[in-house]
Amino acid sequence: MLNVPSQSFPAPRSQQRVASGGRSKVPLKQGRSLMDWIRLTKSGKDLTGLKGRLIEVTEEELKKHNKKDDCWICIRGFVYNVSPYMEYHPGGEDELMRAAGSDGTELFDQVHRWVNYESMLKECLVGRMAIKPTVLKDYREEEKKVLNGVLPKSQVTDTLAKEGPSYPSYDWFQTDSLVTIAIYTKQKDINLDSIIVDHQNDSFRAETIIKDCLYLIHIGLSHEVQEDFSVRVVESVGKIEIVLKKKENTSWDFLGHPLKNHNSLIPRKDTGLYYRKCQLISKEDVTHDTRLFCLMLPPSTHLQVPIGQHVYLKLSVTGTEIVKPYTPVSGSLLTEFKEPVLPNNKYIYFLIKIYPTGLFTSELDRLQIGDFVSVSSPEGNFKISKFQELEELFLLAAGTGFTPMVKILNYALTDIPSLRKVKLMFFNKTEDDIIWRSQLEKLAFKDKRLDVEFVLSAPTSEWNGKQGHISPALLSEFLKRNLDKSKVLVCICGPVPFTEQGVRLLHDLNFSKNEIHSFTA
Repeated sequence: MLNVPSQSFPAPRSQQRVASGGRSKVPLKQGRSLMDWIRLTKSGKDLTGLKGRLIEVTEEELKKHNKKDDCWICIRGFVYNVSPYMEYHPGGEDELMRAAGSDGTELFDQVHRWVNYESMLKECLVGRMAIKPTVLKDYREEEKKVLNGVLPKSQVTDTLAKEGPSYPSYDWFQTDSLVTIAIYTKQKDINLDSIIVDHQNDSFRAETIIKDCLYLIHIGLSHEVQEDFSVRVVESVGKIEIVLKKKENTSWDFLGHPLKNHNSLIPRKDTGLYYRKCQLISKEDVTHDTRLFCLMLPPSTHLQVPIGQHVYLKLSVTGTEIVKPYTPVSGSLLTEFKEPVLPNNKYIYFLIKIYPTGLFTSELDRLQIGDFVSVSSPEGNFKISKFQELEELFLLAAGTGFTPMVKILNYALTDIPSLRKVKLMFFNKTEDDIIWRSQLEKLAFKDKRLDVEFVLSAPTSEWNGKQGHISPALLSEFLKRNLDKSKVLVCICGPVPFTEQGVRLLHDLNFSKNEIHSFTA
């Protein structure tokens, strides 16, 4: 639905998002950029046609507004007149028209639920949907009881109960100086990447990723705690322990009171994005137009982004919140190769290409050391299980499509005992565009399992390496298996035409669907 500024969910247009079958981007007319839209919303022009009034909209009324020049869409109970936005939408008018005159929430969530549509379309707000009378469900009597001062688990849908993981639970205990919250996931594939903890003032929030669901502990603590805390995972039994330090050595009678969605097991697709403010610690040039940004998490946050997943960065640009997805990388290929990541690493690194006319990246580049950027919890569907018993790994990257490959490279060369060969083919326009070229070459020299090939589309006459674009000739030679039946994985990331053509060529070369994982730029 509403595309900000040129990405869609789950990222058919973003070099850092996992592909799941995207849409084509539609060229916008001159004067129809995101900044042009922001200017229009601040011009004072009546974009709703209601002269500033907010109305209650019935389903019957909503259905009437289903044309391009009169298009209303409902998102999460709010109705917007998106007709003025039609020409500014990078996904095209037809994409918006799919929800014309109807509730587009489900479609919006499928495409890019991360977009801050409230900010983007605040001047297009028509009003709320009229609420139909509903019969409230009766909650089980035992769910009204209080355990340790916190309500027990919420009701779980029949679908989750039958098809989802076993329902997790939690408990707490204390000493004179510590409070330990224990989460029992009832799963054995839990690690430090699976738990995200944020606490601010008396609000404590812990998200545990369990398969395709999220188990949320959300509590207003009964007493104050210190900012720093520790997280421990007992993988053999799927137990998570979060140890908080009391500010005062007094006994707590109860843990706290439940906040929104506390003790709920929710499908991840139905959860909103949670952000925390991270401080810019450093930024350095990597190429002529690419920077390495280092952000520091708050001391009251535990967050480790799993390999192959991404987060969203959010900035306010001229009063409008803009959100874009990026995949975190390691601070350096070489240092990460020598030194394992600390369990409670407080820093997140991003390799980001700065576009001179880009609204978001230009604003990001203007940030000063010490400024703050909002960072979301991670998302993505890449599974680390794809590496189990892997023997050969092929990586195809173009431009900043290299970013998902950074942590994959680090993990592959240090944590896959069965791995015999890793090959990276890195496509760029010129030599000056190659990200971390010297590091890649040094890493390949250190570990003989790694081969790196650079391919340039616009090289100088001095270039002696491979030239051109992704093609059958380049791939057929590069993707030769050492053994016919060896377990292989091919990861590919780059601009949409690069990825789409690459996936077609991989199928032509008899790689199966399970042997290919594509990230789309």
